[in-house]
Amino acid sequence: MTTVKDRPKPVLLPELCKGCGRCIEACPKHCITLGEEINQTSGLVPVVIDYDVCNGCGLCISACPEPYGLTTDGYELEDPAKLFGAAAHHGRSPAAVEGRTLPLPKCEPLVLKGNYAAAVGALLAGCRHVFGYPITPSTEGAELMAKFLPKLDGVFMQAVSEVATVNHMYGCGGAGLPCMTFTSSPGLSLMLEGISYMIGAEVPAVFVNVMRGGPGLGNIGPSQADIKLLCRGLGHGNTHAIVLAPSTPQEMLDLTMEAFRLAFKYRNPVFVAPDGYLGQMTGRVQLPEEMIVPGVPSWAVFGDEVHRGNLINSIYLAETDLHAHNEKLQEKYALITANEQRATTYRAEDAKVLVVAASTPARMAKSAIEHLRQEGHKVGLFSPVTLWPFPIDALRAQLDHVEDIVVVEASAGQLEDELRLALSHAGLAGVRIHNLRRMGGLLPQEPEIRERIHAIIAEAA
Repeated sequence: MTTVKDRPKPVLLPELCKGCGRCIEACPKHCITLGEEINQTSGLVPVVIDYDVCNGCGLCISACPEPYGLTTDGYELEDPAKLFGAAAHHGRSPAAVEGRTLPLPKCEPLVLKGNYAAAVGALLAGCRHVFGYPITPSTEGAELMAKFLPKLDGVFMQAVSEVATVNHMYGCGGAGLPCMTFTSSPGLSLMLEGISYMIGAEVPAVFVNVMRGGPGLGNIGPSQADIKLLCRGLGHGNTHAIVLAPSTPQEMLDLTMEAFRLAFKYRNPVFVAPDGYLGQMTGRVQLPEEMIVPGVPSWAVFGDEVHRGNLINSIYLAETDLHAHNEKLQEKYALITANEQRATTYRAEDAKVLVVAASTPARMAKSAIEHLRQEGHKVGLFSPVTLWPFPIDALRAQLDHVEDIVVVEASAGQLEDELRLALSHAGLAGVRIHNLRRMGGLLPQEPEIRERIHAIIAEAA
């Protein structure tokens, strides 16, 4: 006959206990309580058993949902760390579910505001999760998503702040789902900590930052004064992300679609950076021939059994581990720099004076260049589509015949700084650099661009 003294008492493996409390409810002797110390292997707080009171009834073992969390005979875990790493799904590596494309019916061109065009591009790229906080001049994109997504089995969440927004995106992107936000300059500033976390954890997402005047709240006029922030200041640490600069509503759609592809290709946030004028500008937009049905990446923390061993993480407490992770990120940045530089040119093949401008100022410059060409001046346009990485390789090809560069921008030299830094890193010199700058919500105008170039040509004569 088995007595209470003969019953084996439960053995607790704290590495496997997640403190759910079911054993506490099941114990008739009330000898199990919630613990107070975090287990360093699991990061969770296991329960505590008072063995002086325990009578070995075994009800706690029956109630435990974790296999081997409570057992009648203990054993040594070969490698507890494996429980929370890639081997947690018993050696099975999750396979990626590949995305696919669907043909779109042909339709007539649409007339869309830039913000709307970016929203449509995101929908066609397979984005069904949008988080955001309203801020002028980007709000129309979020409003359109709020109308469309519920009809497409999607989710639009108006977060309580931009800080909340970026953390929602961290979770959604970490699950391997395409997600995005529309914001503007002060909102982007609030997101920087979360952006750094996302870059560190290699979480893809798309940020459409419709730039307005600053610093501070500034105003809602168009600006390009976030270039330094986007190219050199995406939160703490050694952070970089691709920055795309559209110049038309059509490019707002096309580059937003491309941003999602690049975000998942490199597992990194990608930024679309129009000025405020382009966000509000209406233009002709032709839809593509296909739309994307996204898959599920193998690395995603998707919430199912097969992905259980995946980890999204930006913390490395050991200095050597963080150093190695930073080296890995630097290798990714170098790969992006080598493969993703993009630029467009206009009448630059024989230009003596080359205008460097992006987004709406590039459109102003193109008109000025056409007038100057009619006057017999060899002037051309170089428009970086990627502000980071700056397309220095494409620019290098123009410098054999260019004598003067004029940087036309709606900021205090932030685009010029990217140009000069790229020239310096490439070891290029010998070209004179001039500028035309407007700030505070003003854009450079076509007549003053012509006037500035006339003055430069006269100085060189």
